[in-house]
Amino acid sequence: MPDAPPPPIETSFKLDDRPPPIPPSERTGPWVQLKYFSFHPCIYPNMIRDQSRDAKAGQLVQVFDRDGRPFGHGLFNPRARVPLRVYAHGDEPFTEQDLLGRLDQAIELRQRWLSLPEQTDAYRVVHSDGDNLSGLAVDQYGDTLSVECHSLGVFQRLPEWLLHLHRRLQTRKAIVNVDPKIARWEGIAQPGSLSDPVESVRIREHGVRYEVNFEEGHKTGFFCDQRENRRRLATLVEGRRVLDLCCYTGGFALAAKVLGKAEEVTGVDLDEKAITQARRNANLNQARITWVHVDAFSYARQMQRNQQQWDVVVLDPPKLLLSRDEVAEGRKKYEDLNQLALSLVAPGGLFVTCSCSGLLSAEAFEEIVIRSAHRRKRRLQILDQTGAGPDHPILSNCPESRYLKVIWGRVL
Repeated sequence: MPDAPPPPIETSFKLDDRPPPIPPSERTGPWVQLKYFSFHPCIYPNMIRDQSRDAKAGQLVQVFDRDGRPFGHGLFNPRARVPLRVYAHGDEPFTEQDLLGRLDQAIELRQRWLSLPEQTDAYRVVHSDGDNLSGLAVDQYGDTLSVECHSLGVFQRLPEWLLHLHRRLQTRKAIVNVDPKIARWEGIAQPGSLSDPVESVRIREHGVRYEVNFEEGHKTGFFCDQRENRRRLATLVEGRRVLDLCCYTGGFALAAKVLGKAEEVTGVDLDEKAITQARRNANLNQARITWVHVDAFSYARQMQRNQQQWDVVVLDPPKLLLSRDEVAEGRKKYEDLNQLALSLVAPGGLFVTCSCSGLLSAEAFEEIVIRSAHRRKRRLQILDQTGAGPDHPILSNCPESRYLKVIWGRVL
């Protein structure tokens, strides 16, 4: 007798469970209708079919799918390059209070689950799409919040949101940054109007002291995303010579010297202000480090000619792939710089190489690094591949939020 057929597989989503379509004439409040089905938080102009006449820039709108069924809610700005940022999916109501709830969820992750305040007073509080708060990044540095805003809707709500964050985090001041291009695209006027007069603040990370300069620093002032990678490097460098190429304000270099007890550390960067800040950070920790103000490409070529090599080389350049129009050029820069850096690693030494370009996948970056090694007639033992710390979560429906890639390899 043949076996009975297996029972049907139960799923949590059925087509019949979807709410019925709602024609435009029966929709209440501002709304936007999609042309294509997508769970990505960023909706671009060619993905939008229609919008209500009362949908104004910065508003919280209801989102309908291509069939006219309730799909979610988001912040709308018709003039922006990303006109719709979806914050919630489904047909349940979603209000301004729910947006504040998203801030609370982000704080709970850092404080209750990750216990970050016990380890450092510098960490990411809100990681944009990774925290379902597209267009907003917030770092805490002691009593100061450093905010990066990419959305008019977010900017309009920042006065209320900052009060809420200050109350929850016990911070007192904030620095708000909006890239001039984004301010122009989004229609954000007076982007600095929400900032307090703060020049710098001192922080501590795993026992290492840093000064974060908001007036001269990049992005939100400091790269919290490398925190766990800096600590890991420190476990590998005791008694060794370390080169930190593109050292910025000395994060890896100081971790190697202060935490890792490296014998000798050299930091190289083209940014004169960053090198000045790195020297101040070294003084804060009473650490002797050689700082070199020069272009990394030029320095590496000169060290090649001098036949200089280090036990450990860290390469953490700024973003070299800036747009989809520059993919080939950006990949070539990564390859050239990695080839040069690899040539400075002593046989059997450690090579730690990074990319913060979101447009470069982890697979593509690994391919570039391996090819760079082989072209230098070297081989790599890849020990691990890491990324940003857990305070930079990756949303499953936004994989490009995995922007930071770090390859740890032994050079043979």
